This record gives sequence, C-alpha cells and structure tokens, in this order.
Amino acid sequence: MLKELDPLLSPELLFTLRAMGHGDEIAIVDGNYPGVEHARRLIRLDGHHLIPVLNAVLSVLPIDDFVPEAIFRSTVKAERDKLDPVHEEMIACCAKHEPHRQVVPLVGQDFYGRVKAAHALIQTSEPRLYANIILRKGVIYPKENTHTEVDPFVY
Repeated sequence: MLKELDPLLSPELLFTLRAMGHGDEIAIVDGNYPGVEHARRLIRLDGHHLIPVLNAVLSVLPIDDFVPEAIFRSTVKAERDKLDPVHEEMIACCAKHEPHRQVVPLVGQDFYGRVKAAHALIQTSEPRLYANIILRKGVIYPKENTHTEVDPFVY
C-alpha cells in the first residue's frame, strides 16, 4: 500500500500507466469484453467493477489536452447516443476528474479497432454490458521554475 494511492492501482497497473507515453491509450472494459483477443497488454482486475477502476486510473493519469477528443466510450449496439446507466456513471466520473473533456461515443468496430491499437487493456469484472472506455494519456506540465538550472524530476 502507498499513501494517497487508490489500492485498486496494482503494481502492474501503476507500472503500465507510468510506462505509457503521451498519446498512448488504455482501455478499461467490462467482464464480457474479449480482452485476451484484443489486448496488446492485458491487466486483469477481477472482482472489481468498472467505475471504481476508472476513478482510480483517473486519479493519477493525465488526459491528453493536445487533441479535441481523448476519452471514448462504447455504445449500446449501433445506438451512438443511447446512454445506459453505466455510461452516465462513466461520464460523471470523467467529469469529476476532467471537467472540460467530453466522453465521445464510438460505435462497434470503431471502438474495437481503437482498443486493439491501445497500449494496454484493463479487464474488470463489470457485469453491465457496453461498460467500456478508452483514455488517451496526456502530459504533466512542469511547474514554473525561476532557476536557470532545470531539474527534470521536479513537477
């Protein structure tokens, strides 16, 4: 355990989040998602629902602000604008951490293709259908430094 880190952030997950670079994407998916088939790197968080995992990841992961769209959710079949309760919860969780970012719906194969290209995939035990989301990693900007010498490890 570490101070002020959500315990859902396992060592493997923390390593993966830290190893990701700007623009890399990570998918968090439900228990029915074909994770083994679609993942380049699979992290299993069995026994946990999607929203707590999403909240934990967003507590440490900066979201990309270099692009207009950086958070994507799956849709209910081909119904792009239909929101199941889990989608509303995902949107609310994202708004808590990233209030100026929209959660963009991606239909079927558009979502699957993006997951297959993602840096990693977190498989949860979420039982609700279509409970899948993709996050694009951003940067952490350096603090203003009045010194002429720059310490690359100070944020």
